[in-house]
Amino acid sequence: MTLTQWLIFLLIIQIIHGLGTWKLYQKAGRQAWEAFIPIYNGVILMKIINRPWWWIILLFLPIVNLIMLMVVWVETARSFGKNTYLDTFLAVVSLGFYNYYLNYVADVNYVEDRKLMPKSGSGEWTSSILFAIVAATIVHTYFMQPFTIPSSSLEKSLLVGDFLFVSKFHYGARVPMTTVAAPMVHDTIPGLNIKSYAFNDKYEKRNTSWINKLQLPYMRLPGFQKIKRNSIVVFNQPADTLRNMDDFTPDRNYYKPIDKKTNLVKRCVGLPGDSLEVRNGYVFINGKQNELPDRAKLQFSYEIDLQPGKGFNDNILAYLKDRYDITDGIYLNPKNNKITIPAATDFAVNQFKNHPSVSKITKVVATKKDRNSDTFPHHPDYPWNADFFGPLYIPQKGATIDINLEVLPLYKRVITEYEGNTLKVNDNQILINGEVATTYTFKQDYYWMMGDNRHNSVDARRWGFVPYNHVFGKAVFIWMSWDGIKNPRLERFFTTVHGKGKATSFLIPFLVLLFGWIGFNQWRKRKQGKA
Repeated sequence: MTLTQWLIFLLIIQIIHGLGTWKLYQKAGRQAWEAFIPIYNGVILMKIINRPWWWIILLFLPIVNLIMLMVVWVETARSFGKNTYLDTFLAVVSLGFYNYYLNYVADVNYVEDRKLMPKSGSGEWTSSILFAIVAATIVHTYFMQPFTIPSSSLEKSLLVGDFLFVSKFHYGARVPMTTVAAPMVHDTIPGLNIKSYAFNDKYEKRNTSWINKLQLPYMRLPGFQKIKRNSIVVFNQPADTLRNMDDFTPDRNYYKPIDKKTNLVKRCVGLPGDSLEVRNGYVFINGKQNELPDRAKLQFSYEIDLQPGKGFNDNILAYLKDRYDITDGIYLNPKNNKITIPAATDFAVNQFKNHPSVSKITKVVATKKDRNSDTFPHHPDYPWNADFFGPLYIPQKGATIDINLEVLPLYKRVITEYEGNTLKVNDNQILINGEVATTYTFKQDYYWMMGDNRHNSVDARRWGFVPYNHVFGKAVFIWMSWDGIKNPRLERFFTTVHGKGKATSFLIPFLVLLFGWIGFNQWRKRKQGKA
């Protein structure tokens, strides 16, 4: 829905509210017209139900408002003496239309000095749980969100099994576009295997469920930092989305809203306005090789030829893994006396090449002009692959480029899918929104996201630019890390994602502060009890 359509929708909601509550307003000593004025009617309603005015703000926060609406419906009924479990049930399942019954049919009186504390233990628990969900949803949506590393694309910097906190406020929190969804769940509700949001689960280009049309336009709160080069960023995969996280095969025909597309975490190596090129697996920005932070460790695939008579054995494997931190997935081929390593750092390889069993180490890279059809922009005129790619210009908001048939494959998806234009080619002419175009001005910034594990990362080399409206946070903190199920990596608990030098764990200082705070509170309670 457009902003205008949302304003009309909200106006209709105000009319429905006014028609269903104006008599209740009068019984509470207010004027009937006060039930119809947008926002003002909410302020007056908060006075009637004896709740703080700032609840109005919560009613305008997507996802949070779904919970708060139910609370307000129930509180309105209780303000007029309807306190039974049946009243609560009817207020919720009728989506607030129980107020119409109270307004026009029931003989109710306003309870001015209503006690706000629940009358039963179950009521108290319900209230506590609801407001805990509201508070957690606000933090999750606008401040900080937990995230789990599912793949090894940023191996060494982030490990599979790391649990992150992702900051929403660094780049500005993105207001949820999907308005009807379960709180604090991204795609599927755990344990139930059903969608967390209103979704017509059909295999189609665009979703047609009417409730999914209740999508807010893209909006973002102000941030205090721009995306910096080499920052680790979490974003929604832009061009394709995954049917589920168990199958990493992208599916272009499986539609999801932007904020419900698959979450990915990569390193931002290219910024808006940059010219980017990949040479032999290394990124060059504006002709200069990109220098990664010292915590980042590039990894490539290698083949190791063993010395004649020094065949493969378990000792060599143990040496590779333990001494040089080689990841799992080593492929063994006793027939040709070779070991293939899917991911190793240059440092590890340079050290291991002096091992007496090693004859030769070869980096496994594609050759220049050896086109890979899975590589962006998936066009025969661009013979690119994961190791030799570009150069190409990364779009910047407000920048204008010449548009022709030669560069069109690079920016067609930007112009159409990401920026909402129609595009048609007639002979040698390009028509954008029905008009002949020789230039194009970009409407938003774009970024280039890649993994450090260069041969084991599905990244921008596969699907191209990441629009700014797909960015939702900056990875800032590892609060827990597990190697498998039973092996905690204590040295990674409470470590920062960015920074120079070896990451330092703040687990011990955190535990000292935590237990100190608990002890202080216990001491204060005992002191107050004696007083």
